[in-house]
Amino acid sequence: MGDNDRQKAVQARMHGKVQGVGYRMWARREAIRLGLVGWVRNERDGTVTASIAGADAAVSTMIERLRQGPRGASVSRVKIEEFELLDAPIDFRIIV
Repeated sequence: MGDNDRQKAVQARMHGKVQGVGYRMWARREAIRLGLVGWVRNERDGTVTASIAGADAAVSTMIERLRQGPRGASVSRVKIEEFELLDAPIDFRIIV
């Protein structure tokens, strides 16, 4: 098992102007493009949470993209927590 095969799972919480700017649809597109699985949802406090899992390098790339966000978003902070991947979803979905 090489480095490329290393799997990683993180939960990311984005703070700033991240709701009402298409952040979830954008995040889903980016995650699918990178071959990641997981979910993204709006939180009541105005943040957006994403759970992402996949190849180590792809997860790292996604975290960088989450820090940027889509056009119209203004991400002030991203809090990342790693977790153990037990039951990985088979796709990437928006949770409402």
